[in-house]
Amino acid sequence: MPSPVKTVIFDLGNVVIPFDIQRGYVALQAYCRHSAAEIASLVRATGIVPRFEAGQMSPQDFVRRFSETLGLDISYERFCELWNGIFLPGEIVPESLLAGLHRRYRLLALSNTNAIHIDTVRREYPILKHFDDCVLSFEVGAAKPDPRIYQVALDRAGCLPGECFFTDDVTSYVEAAQRSGMEAVRFESVPQLERDLAARGIDWR
Repeated sequence: MPSPVKTVIFDLGNVVIPFDIQRGYVALQAYCRHSAAEIASLVRATGIVPRFEAGQMSPQDFVRRFSETLGLDISYERFCELWNGIFLPGEIVPESLLAGLHRRYRLLALSNTNAIHIDTVRREYPILKHFDDCVLSFEVGAAKPDPRIYQVALDRAGCLPGECFFTDDVTSYVEAAQRSGMEAVRFESVPQLERDLAARGIDWR
């Protein structure tokens, strides 16, 4: 028999908080000679976004390298404003579900994010108040699917891996969580998540 779940762990982006990275690329088109598709391709080739999310670059170095890559004519402040424009209003998982889980279990967030985005996330999404702790890649120095970030999550969960339930919209991140010993499922929709929670005896009502 599996151990009863004691800690529930959520990815944030496109599980709890809606975002569209394309909005950032579109917004930056006006400040360089590249299309949104070209911006995405050029930036991806540099590898700076994963490095930034893993805490290997300062925000200032990230913006400088990003701007140099695209030939952007933009201030640091304006860049941050546009780069934070990827976030959409509202939330995906209803607040009632998170509040119900928080009353019964330890509730953690496990997110690949960066030092520019996190301030906007904390300010614009009060739903995060229901989380006991947030394990953030840029603070930990490792990003999913690196096993190290899952170990940090387990340490902060304060229970056995099999007593943790994790959900994420990225399959490889779910599989990495499973390798760490967690119960983990891919997030596809709120009804699907509710079924998977109920199947494991996790109550939020």
